Amino acid sequence: MKDSLELLQVDAPAESEGSVLVEVVAVGLCGTDKEIVSAEYGEAPAGSDHLILGHENLGRVLSAPEGSGLAEGDLVVGIVRRPDPEPCAACAQGQWDMCRNGKYTEHGIKGLHGFAREQYRADPDALVKLDPALEGVGVLLEPTTIVAKAWQHTEAIGQRAFFEPKVAVVTGAGPVGLLAALLGVQRGLEVHVFDQVQDGPKPDLVKALGATYHTDTLTDSGVLADVLIECTGVPSVVMETITRHSLDAVTCLTGVSSTGKRLPVDVGAANREAVLGNDVVFGSVNANRSHYEAAAEALKKADGDWLARLITRRVPLDDFEKAFERQKDDVKVVLDVQGA
Repeated sequence: MKDSLELLQVDAPAESEGSVLVEVVAVGLCGTDKEIVSAEYGEAPAGSDHLILGHENLGRVLSAPEGSGLAEGDLVVGIVRRPDPEPCAACAQGQWDMCRNGKYTEHGIKGLHGFAREQYRADPDALVKLDPALEGVGVLLEPTTIVAKAWQHTEAIGQRAFFEPKVAVVTGAGPVGLLAALLGVQRGLEVHVFDQVQDGPKPDLVKALGATYHTDTLTDSGVLADVLIECTGVPSVVMETITRHSLDAVTCLTGVSSTGKRLPVDVGAANREAVLGNDVVFGSVNANRSHYEAAAEALKKADGDWLARLITRRVPLDDFEKAFERQKDDVKVVLDVQGA
């Protein structure tokens, strides 16, 4: 139901839900959570009249069975998407992010309760262990997995032929865009980030990476990139990333667009440029374990102070409504579950 967000007392997780008991430390909020609150999508677990939100998460193990590879006190992140019960060929190979029949479930989004609660249970294969040094920023792991997959697939596509990228463009300086830029810089690329915001923390965060921040359009900037990671979903920006780049470019679309907006497009010109330029455009969403592990390595290598600056507000769970109120300088807002 639209705008039915509330704080509820729920039962402790049942042992049947998994052998590892996890205490939730923090939950990050993003546009997906706000869209679920607005009833744009979201599906409660079977037999439940509500859906617990929270897919971006960080927790601490309270108990785990011997031989699980986990121990009391370990920092962990719960993997959001779980394979379908059949399973399809992709899910059977651990690539549930590429599920072929759509019967997957997702914590806090589709058919599974999320992590915005004090405790949950999971099996060891549904958890990713983090370096203790990431305690303050580990809640950023899940959004980092999205761009870890985007970069992994971009590089795999690049192997179709000669591929030696030097310039990368990221559109959008929200958390996902900034993390995409981080991974581009870690690859030694010249990174350009485009966003409309002219002040606040975003320009400084980009500059601190050693990347270039732009408030003009990709077209006006004259930047011609070999790799483009689109993180806004804004139709006009999407079209620019598809059509404004160097030859043999790879464009990854990660931003989900709203429907119903019309944009005049010269399809013939776009097709001509794509064919003559050997362009690739692909979409990417969610992540599997390999992307979580790659993201954990990326965060471990990153400057911890820079990562901490992405988290611009921490809100106690008891004040959850304030977390959903947009503020001017918000980048990443986090619910502090243990601070409730």
